[in-house]
Amino acid sequence: MKLSVVILNYNVRYFLELCLRSVEQAIKTIEAEIIVVDNNSSDDSCIMVKELFPEVKLIENKENYGFSKGNNIGVAMAKGEYLCILNPDTVVAEDTFSKILNFAELQTNLGIIGCQLIDGRGVFLPESKRHIPTPSVAFQKLIGNSKNYYQNDLTPDQVGKTEILVGAFMIMKRNVYKEVNGFDEDYFMYGEDVDLSYKVLKAGYSNYYYGETSVIHFKGESTLKDKIYAKRFYGAMEVFYQKHFKKNVLVSILVKIILGLASLRSPIKNTQAIKTNKVLVISETTDGKLIHKVKKPIDFTSNIKSIPYQTEIVLDTEFLSYKTIINVLKTYNTSNQNTYRMWVKNSNFMLGSDTSSGRGEIVRF
Repeated sequence: MKLSVVILNYNVRYFLELCLRSVEQAIKTIEAEIIVVDNNSSDDSCIMVKELFPEVKLIENKENYGFSKGNNIGVAMAKGEYLCILNPDTVVAEDTFSKILNFAELQTNLGIIGCQLIDGRGVFLPESKRHIPTPSVAFQKLIGNSKNYYQNDLTPDQVGKTEILVGAFMIMKRNVYKEVNGFDEDYFMYGEDVDLSYKVLKAGYSNYYYGETSVIHFKGESTLKDKIYAKRFYGAMEVFYQKHFKKNVLVSILVKIILGLASLRSPIKNTQAIKTNKVLVISETTDGKLIHKVKKPIDFTSNIKSIPYQTEIVLDTEFLSYKTIINVLKTYNTSNQNTYRMWVKNSNFMLGSDTSSGRGEIVRF
């Protein structure tokens, strides 16, 4: 088997369904399997997977084991030569896996491959490619200088070596994952992707950023920027520094002070709500349920070439390919002050997110 896609889920049932629908399309020409690990969700995620995706291998944990252990459990069941660690709040294009696997086959000494991640409005997420967050780099970022934190010498559309990749989307050979002992289970949530990327580098492999394919990462579903997030994130980074940069007592004290100050900072606030005047549905048909649910003027069109200003754009996932939807978001992103929702007609819901720091919106019909 070529590829195992491992998706760790926790209480994001509708985002998981959309993710699985996109992954199914992306593995049609690949010998692949999908493994969903559920960390004891209280919603009906597991019921949904069993009913709508019977071919998916579902692991139902009886408690929330966190990101690292949950993914390690999924990888233990995997049979693929390659692994894809994938967040449930993502949408992949139909050719995402095939393009990256073709690239992977041409590399020697391959570590981890990441790709271009965009948020729910098509805005590039700079954490897609990062440098090693040494204590000095972390301190620079803390005071507002991110120059050495993100890898800015690679543009979002380029391909090249990088150091740190994000756990929302990682592809690597299963034997490399096992060689470095996978995700370190000392991390419950946050920091484990930095740790894994760094362990792979230290083992002598090269990590790559592949910007020629894009994946939507709604992000706010898994990384809500609140006080709990700040405490967990900076706590995880302290674990990382203690493991990899513990040189002497003074360095340890300095790191503890830096992370302590960082954790006291106010969490990232959601951006101001975007006000849209009307709704434009890109589909080949009209729909009475949608018209009834939406409280704004609504139009239907099958033309994606002219996107109006300050409009909520509803994208029919049965009419448009996932690659087309991703390209629409990337093309227009914030320039038209639009918001975007993906409409899954068969399941009578649509969802989207207007900010990468807050929860998305789910509308059920």
